[in-house]
Amino acid sequence: MSDTLATTVDIISSLRRDQPLVQCITNQVVPQVTANVLLAAGAAPAMVDTPEEAAEFAALASGLLVNTGSPTAAQYTAMREAVRGANAAGTPWVLDPVACGGPAARTEFAREVVLRRPAAVRGNASEVIALAGRSGGGRGVDATDEVDTALQAARSLTERTGGVVAVSGARDLIVSTGRVTWLTSGAPMMQRVIGTGCSLGALTAAYLGAAASAGTDAHDAVLAAHAHVGAAGTLAARDDSGQLRGPGGFAVAWLDALDTVSQDPGLVPGLVSAMETAE
Repeated sequence: MSDTLATTVDIISSLRRDQPLVQCITNQVVPQVTANVLLAAGAAPAMVDTPEEAAEFAALASGLLVNTGSPTAAQYTAMREAVRGANAAGTPWVLDPVACGGPAARTEFAREVVLRRPAAVRGNASEVIALAGRSGGGRGVDATDEVDTALQAARSLTERTGGVVAVSGARDLIVSTGRVTWLTSGAPMMQRVIGTGCSLGALTAAYLGAAASAGTDAHDAVLAAHAHVGAAGTLAARDDSGQLRGPGGFAVAWLDALDTVSQDPGLVPGLVSAMETAE
């Protein structure tokens, strides 16, 4: 087992014990999926997205997710307020710039709030490249760029925010100051069910919240979130007879697998691979 994955196993082991509380301001398609994922992994969800409560709750939460998947005028206000409350309290927060580079309002918003120094940015390659101002984005929520092409954009965002940037794809890329990690995990079926990416953002906030209280490196915490989700995807891809599951069966099996990985993190090194490369 590599040192990187040994650290990942230790971090995953601690999440269920710490039970971080995660405030999720996310898109209207995925709140139930996201809440179930957090519960299965061992964290606690709170879908608090009203402008009147957002800042106060962000100060109480262990971590905050800001997801731009289907923003309304009220939600834009709530996201800004939550970021304000999180920064004032030192709560780590994650920006998931869904469809950045597409609609102008959400692109402008994402580029505005990323300057408020999220602990992590998590998105697909096209979203990360657009957030860095290097392209016009993908096709809606789908990437049209390969993960490898987002490395320089991720480095640029890391320099601006001081945080971690994670680019999701067939091979995930995790970038922070002085570190680059490539993670191979998951299953193609993860692209055919709702909520896998959005709930990964929430789980990233959970791991960062736990890391903040334990003094764990934020890069390692973000990597652990991605390894947890990807390992569960690998487990869920096939049924007991070895047959590939369809979307419906996979969605349920993936939720169960998240719980399995949480209870037995030692499974992770056999389900994922991680490689550190020179900066």
